[in-house]
Amino acid sequence: MTTDIFTAGRAFLQREGRLLERRLFATAFEGAPPSGVVDALRGFRNPDGGFGHGLEPDKRCPDSLPIDVEGALEALLVAGPAAVDEATPMVLAACDWLGRVAAPDGAVALSFPVMESYPRAEHWSDWTYAPGLNPTAGLAGRLHRMGVRHPWLDRATGWCWSRLEIGFDEDAHALREVAAFLAQVPDRARAEAVSASVGEWLAKAAWYRADPDDPSYGVTPLDLAPEPDGPWSHLFDARQIEGHLDRLARDQQPDGGWAITWEPPGTASTLEWRGIRTLWALRVLTAYGRLQP
Repeated sequence: MTTDIFTAGRAFLQREGRLLERRLFATAFEGAPPSGVVDALRGFRNPDGGFGHGLEPDKRCPDSLPIDVEGALEALLVAGPAAVDEATPMVLAACDWLGRVAAPDGAVALSFPVMESYPRAEHWSDWTYAPGLNPTAGLAGRLHRMGVRHPWLDRATGWCWSRLEIGFDEDAHALREVAAFLAQVPDRARAEAVSASVGEWLAKAAWYRADPDDPSYGVTPLDLAPEPDGPWSHLFDARQIEGHLDRLARDQQPDGGWAITWEPPGTASTLEWRGIRTLWALRVLTAYGRLQP
């Protein structure tokens, strides 16, 4: 264990991170009240109940998008149960918005064509307009983890089951969303039956990066098992996890932050993403006992 990586990462966040990641860091590591995270999220909220304004930094669109709602839910879960409780009215309003923009069967897309009027990363194009498991399953899984009850969530859950019970043929990003769903959906017998196939699906999924020495972009075992003894830890042996933890520690940059392996639309969004990844890296390394905050 070392404090050097942690101290440098904290300094990077304080210097370069946006307000949301600084408030999350303070709550996760320094005992700050989670209300600060809820307050920061309000700045990304729209009158329609959704979230936008580049909460997910690959597009600078101010309009509400499902991927930004998912980012808000994830931030609340990182901040903890008190943040979730405080933000319940916002969460339910976001569910109302999801219900209005979803397909009749409950599925939602990552984004909408409105984002084309604003700067965005090249990979954010028309493929993101098709409703799918990414992000529907991830949204549903996070809401189930929060204990939310809502008509849209019922529709989305039913749609996810209908998709998963005929198999899986999407990429590792979608499978990460599916993993969040299966870990939290209330019907545990049904979830366990489908979960038996996740390891097989993962091995074949595009964008899965099993080799810790591969420098390219991809979803790694740590994305599915960010802490020991999690619901998907059994998919990976100790050697795999240790190799990716070693790589994660080595990837810290001289400025204290972690780099990213894709091209956001500009300098500000690059720094925002680096702050997100730096906070994630510090949380993962701490969870596995590699860091001593």
